[in-house]
This record gives sequence, structure tokens and C-alpha cells, in this order.
Amino acid sequence: MPPRVDLEKCTGCGTCADVCPNEVFEIVDDKSQVIHPDDCTACEQCMMECPEEAITLEE
Repeated sequence: MPPRVDLEKCTGCGTCADVCPNEVFEIVDDKSQVIHPDDCTACEQCMMECPEEAITLEE
């Protein structure tokens, strides 16, 4: 289940990219993008650390 970024909430701070152990995220045009969804292990670090609560895990 890959993560989903709510681009309306995302401020592009890069926290998700910094905490993700599998480099699933990249900041593109000042917003977080899921660039390697198949590498997500659903550890939820990105969800827990996102200050804007912009990340959810798809079921």
C-alpha cells in the first residue's frame, strides 16, 4: 500500500523524504511526490513525522 500525499496540505518541507528509509519520496516543484511507491514498506514514519499531516497510506 503506497503512501499518498495531499498536495493541498503539503508545504514541501522534505521531512517525509528525510525520514523514509527507502527513498520513496522526492521534492518536486516544492511538493512531495511519491517516486518509488513499490519500495514503500508501510513503516508509517512519513505519516508520523509529517507536520502538515499530508500523508496517508492507501489500502
